[in-house]
Amino acid sequence: MADLAGLYAHPRKEIREFQQAGVLHRLARGIYCAVPLDADPVSWRPTLEAATAAVATALYGARVPVLTGLTAARALRARPRAIGSGYVAVPTYRRPIPLSDREATVHFAERDVAALDAVLVQTDLGPALATTPEQTVLDLAKGDPRGEDLDAQQAIDALWPQCDRATLEQIAGRQRMRATLRRVAEGR
Repeated sequence: MADLAGLYAHPRKEIREFQQAGVLHRLARGIYCAVPLDADPVSWRPTLEAATAAVATALYGARVPVLTGLTAARALRARPRAIGSGYVAVPTYRRPIPLSDREATVHFAERDVAALDAVLVQTDLGPALATTPEQTVLDLAKGDPRGEDLDAQQAIDALWPQCDRATLEQIAGRQRMRATLRRVAEGR
């Protein structure tokens, strides 16, 4: 909404009118996205991955946030269904933000996003950065050292065949995750 203050004398009124016309969709407090022209504005809402990327991009700028964890796994098509949370790596701490259009929350992980191995993925709101299959496997395994999270383990199993072993070694070395890589590799 702050971006529109310089364009409109009464941005709240304009946003309300755009929403009623089916042109804008509210993602979170003060954050909106355009409704695709071919979509039904009454029933359309972006995927959780797209909404997570859009909220984080609105706050941090383009090509800064990186979808991570299970959200990256879903963006990489390694998860058949979304969970009730979106996970995104960002350079500074931020509290979770609830989405307005569903029972879901965007969770921010403070990380050195420039050090993450990321790839551009297509979402229904446009391109976004997501961790590569290798980075995603290592992140999920590090976050679940005992292998108790069924969702994480299923994502790791689905992504493992796509992973390049040399890339896994490089990332694990740079990010101090060699023990994590050994543990994941032993289970294969």
